[in-house]
Amino acid sequence: MAQDGSHHHVEHTTTSPPNPLPHQRPGAPAFNLTTWATAPRPDAEPGVYRLGYRRVDPERAEAAQVPTWPLLLRAGLNAVVGWFAYLYGTQLLMYVLVWFGGQTGIGPLASPSESEAMFTLLVANVVVLGVVIKIFGRMGRWPEVWRRYVAPLLSRTVTREEPVEEDGAVPEVVRRSDPWDAQRQGGAAEAAARLDAEAVGDVDYVRIQRAWESAQADPVFVPAFTEQVTARGAAAFVHPSEARELPGRARRHDLLLGQVCLGVAQDVPKNPLSHRAAGFALDPAVLGTSLLAVGPAGTGKTARLARPVAEALCLQALAGTACAVVLGAADADLGPDAWYDVVIAPGERSSLYGLDLYGAAQDPDEAAVRLADALLPDELTARAENARTALQQVVGPFHAAYGRYPGVRELRTLLGGDPDALAALVKALGTVGRLASYERELEHRERQRGRADDPGALLADRLALLDRPAFEGAFATDGTGRPPFAMRVLDHPLRVRVKLPERSHPEAARILSRLVVGQFVQAAEARTDRSLFAGLVVDDASAALDAGTVRGLQRMRGANAGAVLLLRTLVDVPEALRAPLFGAVGCRMAFPGIAPWDGRLFSEAWGTHLVQETAVTHTPDTSGGVIRRAGRMGRKALSGTTAQTESVTTRDVERLRWSPSDLAHALPAGHAVVSLTAVSGEQVPPLLVDLRG
Repeated sequence: MAQDGSHHHVEHTTTSPPNPLPHQRPGAPAFNLTTWATAPRPDAEPGVYRLGYRRVDPERAEAAQVPTWPLLLRAGLNAVVGWFAYLYGTQLLMYVLVWFGGQTGIGPLASPSESEAMFTLLVANVVVLGVVIKIFGRMGRWPEVWRRYVAPLLSRTVTREEPVEEDGAVPEVVRRSDPWDAQRQGGAAEAAARLDAEAVGDVDYVRIQRAWESAQADPVFVPAFTEQVTARGAAAFVHPSEARELPGRARRHDLLLGQVCLGVAQDVPKNPLSHRAAGFALDPAVLGTSLLAVGPAGTGKTARLARPVAEALCLQALAGTACAVVLGAADADLGPDAWYDVVIAPGERSSLYGLDLYGAAQDPDEAAVRLADALLPDELTARAENARTALQQVVGPFHAAYGRYPGVRELRTLLGGDPDALAALVKALGTVGRLASYERELEHRERQRGRADDPGALLADRLALLDRPAFEGAFATDGTGRPPFAMRVLDHPLRVRVKLPERSHPEAARILSRLVVGQFVQAAEARTDRSLFAGLVVDDASAALDAGTVRGLQRMRGANAGAVLLLRTLVDVPEALRAPLFGAVGCRMAFPGIAPWDGRLFSEAWGTHLVQETAVTHTPDTSGGVIRRAGRMGRKALSGTTAQTESVTTRDVERLRWSPSDLAHALPAGHAVVSLTAVSGEQVPPLLVDLRG
């Protein structure tokens, strides 16, 4: 990867043939494109897996809770009473009409003819029958009985035929079932015919549809679209890696909406009615506000959240709608290397790519600031400003003299005050005629050398963690090492995996984690083309967060980018950052077994809601006269119990949606509580979700 941000490296990462489509995998059910593409996806609140979703009617949901036999018994009793009400109600109405006609002298009512009497009787029957059905049908819940038992029985016995138009036109139902109808109607019938003859997967369909939407912007591009599809079929507009599928992918993805289904929202009173028993899913509209997940090791954060989201982002990248950066330990289960275009493993000799420590920043001062923030540990953040200045005093002159940024060893010697390195830098600046611009900064850096509070010595010691034999060639800037990956390429549909050497070099892994996350936040905001969703997944974000990154999380909402941050406990984050971090993310997720002090922050963030509280009070019964009192005294003498009166009081009170104790001790294994906020501002209260489905 060149520092200019080009992405030609993708072409060199594919060494195997394209992966099979979903319906081509052995043992997998056949993928039906028509069924999948035309399946209903009704509008729903954030977090609902919309493929196959059915809206919940509150009245039906309440009626569905009634058991079968009480429901049928109540319906039967109301039917019997309604029948008698119909019989006697009709006679009563006819009597009233005749009496009213006699009193008022209206002919048809006072002395009706035979036809008039029959018509009046018919009207009376219809009116009384309608009233009876309205009243007793509602009390007996006849519509629920029809929905549960009668309608399914009729659907199995009645055959419905699709309407056929006599003029030969294609019915609208059939037209909607054609996944390539837009191409046929838009002048690309040849392309549609070629696609009909091929096995097209969901990734291919979304990618081709996106290319078609781009071609629709100008009719001139339609012939080019047709030519590409006619020549390559389902492989048209393929990802630069030539991959059309991920090996071993899960099936709970809806790429048409960009959703990944993680589980099922439980049917419990704490969950909103619209989410109960519905699939729980995340999509770019929700991930765009970033998600913070907290839970101890072994609760399934990586397997049930990080890996599925990483897989979804990689699939969306193959479809040309997203780019993905996945950060975690080398042994973290975040998918095989075949999922990614670029795999950066600084601690492995076999790694093909290195990491640009400066993120290919155009401004040397900006690059120095980001690197300084990543190098300093949390306990030395008070010296951050001096460290930034010291690094700028070295990086800026070096870049002006050599036209590139310094490597780790070069930067370390300059910060350590090596006389030979400084003399060579001064000579190079003089050669290019830039010495006058940077002479004062170099003199100031020279005066700082040897002082007890010299930030350069501190930075040099921290850089020594990256200047190890295991990292040789991983951070080279002079073209002698591995091609460095620069985070500036987030406007391309790339899939990037960064493997951190947490076991062999834990402190170096912390530096790299903070550096990668900081570069991602900066690069996502600086993109000029934000049509692709830029997604970041961090398996352990305890070392990756600083004040600048937390502030950048909020700004990413408007940049079509978001992050998924996993933490074992909030104690790993500096105390000054915990509250700002909760405010910066829009989605929060608590896993079973979190500490009560972690649960307190979640509970405060989720707030309270009104619940109906019923209080029952028992008091001794002192009512009545002498006889009732004597009876109560006899009862007490015989049974030993005092007669009491019972009073019931119902009131609305505020209660925590989820208390810290509930989050710490009441969550079942394999579940999580998650609240969501969409980029549009729509919010979903905390949901109890089963992540095992």
